Amino acid sequence: MIEQIRLPIEAQTAEYKRFVARQMVSDNPLADNIMEYILSNSGKGVRPMTVMLSALLHNPDMGLRTYLGAMLVEMMHTASLVHDDVIDHADTRRGKPSPRALWGPRTAVIAGDFILAKSLTVGLDSGQYDIVDQVVRAMSELCEGELLQSRQSDEVRMTREIYLDIVTKKTAVLFGVSAAVGAMSVGASGDDVARMRLFGEATGIAFQIRDDILDYASSDTGKPLCNDLVEKKITLPLLEVMEKLPSRKEELSDMLARGEVDRLHRIVLSEGGLEAATEVMKKYVMRAVGLLANYPVSPAHNSLVLLANYAGERKR
Repeated sequence: MIEQIRLPIEAQTAEYKRFVARQMVSDNPLADNIMEYILSNSGKGVRPMTVMLSALLHNPDMGLRTYLGAMLVEMMHTASLVHDDVIDHADTRRGKPSPRALWGPRTAVIAGDFILAKSLTVGLDSGQYDIVDQVVRAMSELCEGELLQSRQSDEVRMTREIYLDIVTKKTAVLFGVSAAVGAMSVGASGDDVARMRLFGEATGIAFQIRDDILDYASSDTGKPLCNDLVEKKITLPLLEVMEKLPSRKEELSDMLARGEVDRLHRIVLSEGGLEAATEVMKKYVMRAVGLLANYPVSPAHNSLVLLANYAGERKR
């Protein structure tokens, strides 16, 4: 589905990749080699794709501002993954050795910082301060979400309100700023920029809930099954069961604290946690699609609708 979604921006995606290759370089051979390795192992590029599709939806004449916005969002995401692998002691990322495994945690942290600083320097040097401002604000929210999740995992507790706050800040904010920056980069109105931000956030929440569901239901994600439970994270499938069985909430929290992963996995499956979480996810997909209703049908519109649905249907 990703290739189908990307069809309207194939030419722009090629130009965007050339733009990144020109900008993300260093005179320092070690820094350049590490950065090249990290960027060569990038994922599907969903966030820069969102930037470009949002731009195309409002104006077919995209250029430097759009590519810059796409790069800033993707480099922030990339740096956060490098740091995540250090925090999680992960040896692989997308089937290849992680920077942490190859160069050690200290160098990996610095490499993530360098990617972030380098991309922001490009943004500032280009004078596109409004786009840089949006990305930096999103970065602040992302860090807040990580801190909040870390505290909740340490305390082994969660509420729906806190869960949605974490999901919004950790994942949805990046989708939201992607869609907003794309519209902003081609001169869309303030109302359209705000609408696209809401579209991105709804898509991002659906994307994260689907990720939480896959953690229980699939081993084809590149991550261990029930990794969230291993890390003592209460995500929506388990939260749904806790709300369904309030008399057992403390018992379930105790199981999580003791690391009874297999037992909790069975309970979540038997009590319909995945189905309940799926229903919540579908509402966010519908919200995202609904926010596009006022736009005329076009290739970009169709791809954004497909993107929202992909967030809720993907297998990994």
